Amino acid sequence: MDQRRDIQKVPGPFTPETIAAVAQLACLLEASAEKPGNVTPTRAFSDLTYEDFLRSAVALGPEMARAGERSVGETILAAITATRRWTQTNVNLGIVLLFAPLAKAALMDGGRTVRTNLGIVLRELTVEDARAAYVAIRMAKPGGLEPQVEHDVRNEPTVTLREAMASAVERDSIAAEYLSDYAITFELGVPALIRALDRGANTRQAVVQAYLELLSAVPDTLIARKRGMAVARWVSEQAAHAVAAGGVFSAAGQRAIAALDDRLRQDGHNLNPGTTADLIAATLFVALLEGRV
Repeated sequence: MDQRRDIQKVPGPFTPETIAAVAQLACLLEASAEKPGNVTPTRAFSDLTYEDFLRSAVALGPEMARAGERSVGETILAAITATRRWTQTNVNLGIVLLFAPLAKAALMDGGRTVRTNLGIVLRELTVEDARAAYVAIRMAKPGGLEPQVEHDVRNEPTVTLREAMASAVERDSIAAEYLSDYAITFELGVPALIRALDRGANTRQAVVQAYLELLSAVPDTLIARKRGMAVARWVSEQAAHAVAAGGVFSAAGQRAIAALDDRLRQDGHNLNPGTTADLIAATLFVALLEGRV
């Protein structure tokens, strides 16, 4: 029997120690896969290295373990504060924004599934959650922020965190997850990862395959903010071409992946599909909770 499939799959509740380990492992597995256009063990950006991702993975674990005893906003701020003690640039803001509600949902009682609990968590978000998250976002200093938008994080929030995310749905897939109970993660990411594993891919290969399938289906909104939606859609088309060529499962697919990787690195890292990578981290978080990885 595949031992990966023989892990507990009950809906929870999970222990804080389990959530810490799941959060850290999800980050490590995501960062360790050779995903086109991202920082990997063999490819770095001028301001961001693989070691930064290792540091951030370790840093956020204890903060996610405490998600059950504090608000989502407090967990977001604590995780970013912990990360900045060990890194000098934004490494994991998107991941933290996705993990904090998931961690709280997994630590809830009630015998419900994590996704059911997640819906409850997201609908109970407050203005105070928004205030703490805004501070965390300003601390992380992410790239690609628009000069001025509705419910701008540089201002004092007047709405709940979920309502603030609603105003950003069209320009940010992470914000869209807060409105859909993580539809991309649960309905696209996790099935893609499981399909790849079931076809015989090892974990790192499965992460790359799921990343390509997700990128082909959902244009990366970090690219869209930096270069425009037309460019983001073009990147999705190239990812779809790599999938159609066989992805990680064929020589032609691997050549297409390498070509995509080269193209995405030609213009600094403005074509980095960073939002897709964050969504894959959330996918791994859920898959690990379900005992699928």
